[in-house]
Amino acid sequence: MIVSTAKAQRGALLILALTLLLAASQFITKSWAAGAIAVGKCGAYGQAFDYPAEDAARIAALKQCKGQCTAVTMKRACAALAIDLKNPCGAHGYAVKPKISSSLNAATRKCYEFGGKECVIRAWACDARG
Repeated sequence: MIVSTAKAQRGALLILALTLLLAASQFITKSWAAGAIAVGKCGAYGQAFDYPAEDAARIAALKQCKGQCTAVTMKRACAALAIDLKNPCGAHGYAVKPKISSSLNAATRKCYEFGGKECVIRAWACDARG
């Protein structure tokens, strides 16, 4: 079977275009894969995800949080915050894990460990990967 030069060139160009598209999508996903969750008193929180850098995500999350807050950053992961429903100003817990289910479970567990009686998820965020 003989393939014409024109068909071979078109096939090569198609493969090159698909390769470049795949490479570009990987670059975008990896470069926008930072996030943060800010935690404050009485259930205050802020969240940011899919930022180009962890510092930018941390600043964005802190801007959303009311009062004195601290931020936890994540890269290609998920973060969650759990508070005590009966006493929002009391016990809370937060966690950063590779998958959303793990971060939700860990945050809730931490809330109970710190004395929470009815711990519920207040906020969560995942970046590009999580």
